[in-house]
Amino acid sequence: MGVAHSSLTAGPDPGRFITLEGIEGAGKSTQLSALERLLRERGLELVTTREPGGSPFAERLRALLLDPHSNGMSATTELLLLFAARAEHLEKTIRPALDAGAWVISDRFTDATYAYQGGGRGVDLASIALLEDLVQGPLRPDLTLLFDLPPAVGLARARGRPGVVDRFESERLSFFEAARAVYLERAQACPERYRLLDASLSLEEVRAQALAATSDFLDRALGGPPAEPCP
Repeated sequence: MGVAHSSLTAGPDPGRFITLEGIEGAGKSTQLSALERLLRERGLELVTTREPGGSPFAERLRALLLDPHSNGMSATTELLLLFAARAEHLEKTIRPALDAGAWVISDRFTDATYAYQGGGRGVDLASIALLEDLVQGPLRPDLTLLFDLPPAVGLARARGRPGVVDRFESERLSFFEAARAVYLERAQACPERYRLLDASLSLEEVRAQALAATSDFLDRALGGPPAEPCP
């Protein structure tokens, strides 16, 4: 997926913020184009983006964070770099789009930090929450699609793709088991925001789940003001 881009046709409704989450190999990026098509067919202005990255400077930080040669980085450095990239992403891409009434879909956002740095790295979740409030203020996604699957299956998929394995994809299975556990805990704590999808199924079956969940959200969102998101 590329850096953020927008369509030309604006919709009349307030912008909404949708995020796609899941461990490596869950198929988030693969399903994004179908979700993009669905929203555009409904006449919505749309920006698609990703984390880490999503703006020029944030993309430079992404390259550093994913570089296998950055393996000596401390967990605290990694956390701060991720939120630095997120601050740029919000300032340059996400907030301007939402303020203009566009919808935004991001491949990963702060839930990934709770899962990967909190679960996988063992960083104190309260420290992540503190940075979340500092960088984002009250902004939270309106809808999060969580593509869930056993970590062993996801890693086999990710490591079977062509290209160099990045710094996160090279982590041990236990890292992703801890990350998945945090994802599931967060989804259970906030069913109003999360939709849990079985990403171990075929591409077509996962796509059907993602489209159904997004269509349901669209029907409700276009009928009224944004709901108050949970943390």
